Amino acid sequence: MIYAEIHQITTCDDPRVFTLAEAEGLFPLVRKITQGTYHQLEPVRRVLEAMVPTNPTIKEIERQYEAIVKRWVGKMERLGLVVKGLWLVDFDTGDGYLCWKFPELRIGYYHGYHEGYSGRVPLQKVVEELDPDWAHA
Repeated sequence: MIYAEIHQITTCDDPRVFTLAEAEGLFPLVRKITQGTYHQLEPVRRVLEAMVPTNPTIKEIERQYEAIVKRWVGKMERLGLVVKGLWLVDFDTGDGYLCWKFPELRIGYYHGYHEGYSGRVPLQKVVEELDPDWAHA
């Protein structure tokens, strides 16, 4: 018998609270979606970057870029993640965020609710020093 893991899908305005195990369980899907979207967006980004602002097709290319990014944001939010920037998502733990930015290979950082990307602390250090509940559930 084959078992498929089914991930909880939420509404876009309903961030989910994750344990470390839940976040790590969802991470392969998050990374796969993000990597696929990154590879879809890169050619559009390169075309846009090479265009002069007066090019008559620039608006259409900008719409393509925006549509790809919006689809990625929607997918991340439906998985219960908090999108903080392009390729930057947080998993809410109930007392702060597990933080991941593409192309990092794993969820390796944590920051409090009032700290941003620059305030990230290595996840291992947080687990060892603070022993949070979300790391054990």
